[in-house]
Amino acid sequence: MADADAARIPRHIAIVMDGNGRWAKARHRPRSFGHNAGRKALREVVEGCLREGVQALTVFAFSSENWQRPQDEVGALMELFVRALDKEVDELHQHGVRMRFVGDLGAFDPTLRQRMNQAIAHTAGNDKLHLNVAVNYGGRWDVVQAARKAAEAVARGEFRADEIDEQLLGHWMSLAELPPLDLFIRTGGELRISNFLLWQAAYAELYFTDTLWPDFDQACLRGAIEEYARRERRFGRTGEQVAVKAST
Repeated sequence: MADADAARIPRHIAIVMDGNGRWAKARHRPRSFGHNAGRKALREVVEGCLREGVQALTVFAFSSENWQRPQDEVGALMELFVRALDKEVDELHQHGVRMRFVGDLGAFDPTLRQRMNQAIAHTAGNDKLHLNVAVNYGGRWDVVQAARKAAEAVARGEFRADEIDEQLLGHWMSLAELPPLDLFIRTGGELRISNFLLWQAAYAELYFTDTLWPDFDQACLRGAIEEYARRERRFGRTGEQVAVKAST
């Protein structure tokens, strides 16, 4: 029974944290106000993941396409990242959270990159929850960087080109060392994945909610997990095959 209960908890959850701007607009406040409220929502969800026994949480904080937003909003987001790192990392460390950043970090200011690296080093020994913050990230970029690493390995003579299969290429994808993505959540009412974790989401359960990100709390997280637990994950098999496997 314990194994069956554990199977109902997703090992790895990804979230597109959408709706900060609309949440702020509804309150006649600037978008930066919504982003700051979104930071508080993330803290709430991290606490919920720790309570539920989730092993990994990956959140989409800043996509490679977000550089196209108004410069004042991008600047406010960068400032928020720095403040969040300064304020949150010690508390995350105390709760056993390991933090890392996923994406092309070279585009960020050296000061911000230094803060990121400090957070990674400070929490490196933790294992209660792996918190992955995707910044300047895109799913297509992830596939391209993995393909480049594969090509470099072939050029070094480590593999033949015809030896590169899905499993081997997957080793070069972001988050390869973590449990496979089980549950993909998007808040804010949009029904798309927006170039997030394209490779990793191949067999993830998708969960969309109209709740704007700043309003997404632990009760909302529990609702998403309960919906996940009700679904039958077949991975290409029939329902009858899944039932037989579960009974053995």
